Amino acid sequence: MGSTDLMQKHHAICIPFPAQGHINPMLKLAKILHCKGFYITFVNTEFNHKRLLNVLGSDTLNGHPAFKFETIPDGLPPPENFDVTQDIPSICKSTSETCLEPFKKLISRLNDTTTIPPVSCIVSDGAMSFTLDAADELEIPEVLFWTTSACGFLAYAHYNTLMEKGLFPLKDSAELTNGYLDTIIDFIPSMNGIRLKDMPSFVRSTDPGEFMFKFATREATRAKKASAIILNTFEDLEHDVLNELSSIYSKVYSIGPLHVLENNMKNDDLQLLGSSLWKEETECLEWLDSKESNSVVYVNFGSIVVMTPEQLVEFSWGLANSNQSFLWIIRPDLVSGDLPMLPPEFLVATNDRGLLASWCPQEKVLNHPSVGGFLTHSGWNSTLESITSGVPMICWPFFAEQQTNCWFSCNQWGIAMEIDSDVDRKQVQKLVRMLMVEEKGEEMRQMATVWKKKAESMSSLLNIDNLINQVLLPS
Repeated sequence: MGSTDLMQKHHAICIPFPAQGHINPMLKLAKILHCKGFYITFVNTEFNHKRLLNVLGSDTLNGHPAFKFETIPDGLPPPENFDVTQDIPSICKSTSETCLEPFKKLISRLNDTTTIPPVSCIVSDGAMSFTLDAADELEIPEVLFWTTSACGFLAYAHYNTLMEKGLFPLKDSAELTNGYLDTIIDFIPSMNGIRLKDMPSFVRSTDPGEFMFKFATREATRAKKASAIILNTFEDLEHDVLNELSSIYSKVYSIGPLHVLENNMKNDDLQLLGSSLWKEETECLEWLDSKESNSVVYVNFGSIVVMTPEQLVEFSWGLANSNQSFLWIIRPDLVSGDLPMLPPEFLVATNDRGLLASWCPQEKVLNHPSVGGFLTHSGWNSTLESITSGVPMICWPFFAEQQTNCWFSCNQWGIAMEIDSDVDRKQVQKLVRMLMVEEKGEEMRQMATVWKKKAESMSSLLNIDNLINQVLLPS
């Protein structure tokens, strides 16, 4: 069947969870499906749609006859600051409680239009499982796209087991500091040796009703109702975990790294369609051009991490004292409290070898020859982009499954070192130097290059074709 025929008949509605790290991979997948002949409706929340328009301009989102953007409300009052990520527990609660009816109304409106094909399948974020009810009513297939790593998703799938075995909730807050979190989890075969502290961070609570623990447990359970589960990973990287997931869920497809697949797609009319909710400062690429190969450490803690002013100061002096060149992304909302202040002495000390920016085109930065290491929060998009760029990491996981990604990066894939959550400038200095100029860093760089080559295998493209033919297209 040719792509033109498909486009006349098949319409995928893609709905990401409303946070930057979820919108990015969903938009990449939507572009790939469009290349494969699907009419696409991409559904953002009204708040995030306004942010996208602010960054990209309305023309960018309007110019595609078979790739349209729609919105639904997120059910939250608009925040005072337009340029921030919304509170994650609040957005999880609100979307799960209020978004189903607006979503169903949107689909009805789309299906009442004779100029476009009726909605034939739903591709929804794994954290937006309320959409399954709409798919049930319409009797159309729905795949859930968990934008986590496969190992992160498997950890959530075992939250119930943690509860059954008495590992959650914690008995008292002392267990956060007395070594209890070092308890080895021995009932997940593909995660042999993982500790309780490496499980997604919502387990670190004494409250049996901890909202995010219950939310993640519910979403992982509801995922069994989906026509299929898709993950932005590749077989070689998470083979054992994917096998184990396949014993829990009926159909699991690894379809990543999506940014590599997207870059190989010839689809010029969608090239300018970006998903950044902040304006990217591209001047940093020119600055990188002036630096030697593998000489710069790239520092970016993603779109959600919020650190204290004290942590900011410790990171800054650790970077300064390492004597390495660095590019540091400090988002407008990175630091809690009042306006973040970097020590003036730090700015003077690093003037000739440090560059600060508020946001950047990360894929291009990581692929730049002068970048030799990445200080990261271990979000899955960042981890995967680092792997496909052959760049080793220092991991400072913040929350959710970032802890799990960090453990796998350090212990299974050999491409990272973990930094303690209590940031200390001496440790930052030591690890940055190990990463950039010592033998340990070189060994990790070589391992990262091995994974980079494996990530370039096109097996995931075959999985996407199978997903389309076996699940998304009517039989």
